[in-house]
Amino acid sequence: MTLVERFLKYVSFDTQSDGSSTTRPSTPGQTVFARYLADELTAIGLEDVALNGSGCVTATLAASPSREDRPVIGFLAHMDTSPDMPGRDVKPRIVRYAGGELVLNAGRGIVMSPDVFPELAGYAGQELIVTDGTTLLGADDKAGIAAIVSAMHRLRTHPEMLHGKVRVAFTPDEETGQGVDGFDVARFGCAWAYTVDGGEIGELEYENFNAAVAHVTVTGCSVHPGYAKDRMIHSARVAMELDALLPARERPEHTEGYEGFYHLTRMEGTVERTTLAYLVRDHDRRLFEERKRCLRDAVRRLNAKYPGRIEIEMRDQYRNMREILSSHMDIVELAARAMRAAGVTPCIRPVRGGTDGAHLSFAGLPCPNIFTGGLNFHGPYEFLPVRSLEKSMETVTGIACMA
Repeated sequence: MTLVERFLKYVSFDTQSDGSSTTRPSTPGQTVFARYLADELTAIGLEDVALNGSGCVTATLAASPSREDRPVIGFLAHMDTSPDMPGRDVKPRIVRYAGGELVLNAGRGIVMSPDVFPELAGYAGQELIVTDGTTLLGADDKAGIAAIVSAMHRLRTHPEMLHGKVRVAFTPDEETGQGVDGFDVARFGCAWAYTVDGGEIGELEYENFNAAVAHVTVTGCSVHPGYAKDRMIHSARVAMELDALLPARERPEHTEGYEGFYHLTRMEGTVERTTLAYLVRDHDRRLFEERKRCLRDAVRRLNAKYPGRIEIEMRDQYRNMREILSSHMDIVELAARAMRAAGVTPCIRPVRGGTDGAHLSFAGLPCPNIFTGGLNFHGPYEFLPVRSLEKSMETVTGIACMA
């Protein structure tokens, strides 16, 4: 099976995760996919293939006889896809992009334009894997899985490519922030590892957001609207007041690079009760703590106006892995060297999101993130340049041989 064939097979599995689920994995489709991957890893000759009760697949590529003294390294990718967009019945197709607008679905008038997605223009003349505009593609992160499995198969079938022992892991529920909950770092047994979960070709990341999630509940006072004067407290309007107290220019749609944000992800309510959910993000630890204080202060100010009506619960989700990886820059440089050997220019940039590598790094497994090649994740305009996927696989292979 070729690299592209492998990826196209993987996206046929419906593996969207569900943040409201109490099971692990959160959806049954992830278990189905995990079993398939375990069988495939066994078939290509990997050892110690295991599928644990949490839905995590692990396996070992034995070291070349002359490289058994090399450090054990690992590669990880996640099996689930985002719940933000349908992921069932994905209809991928390969197109040679000639430039300009790319029609995804003529019948529905779904078109991807470089005016909206300027990064598209840089791939003119290349083969792209796209959807029909009604679902996710699933390159986040099935492209990472395909790159890792194909790299392991390549090393397995080319004994002249010398390498140390390599461990691989495919985890569930990354998109809900539970990707490596309970992951046994000691059992994985690596000196360091890489998540293959980045975006555009060349991306190499050792920084991510500090992250918190906040849940706000506003309790109103519902009164018949005909007799509501000076009595009704409309919880949804109070919720809107709360959102208006946060800096309008510090929302995701106005930020980039190292700029943090407040992101209102959900708002549901009636006159009597409204709930809001926020993501709070910043790369800088001091600014991150200030953001949390700002949100709590907004709640305090409104409680002074509407006594006891607003409650907030906030918890940290993950921290910036730079705190750990700044002491392990040699493994970042190793990935950069492997990219350059594959003809790719490394582009070191911060992750504007989270990564399983952050959790793993703080759990004792230094874990930078490298590219898959995919773009426009979590939406119907997601696409994967074939050449970029190939270079991701070559980078994984190169790291294994250079380590």
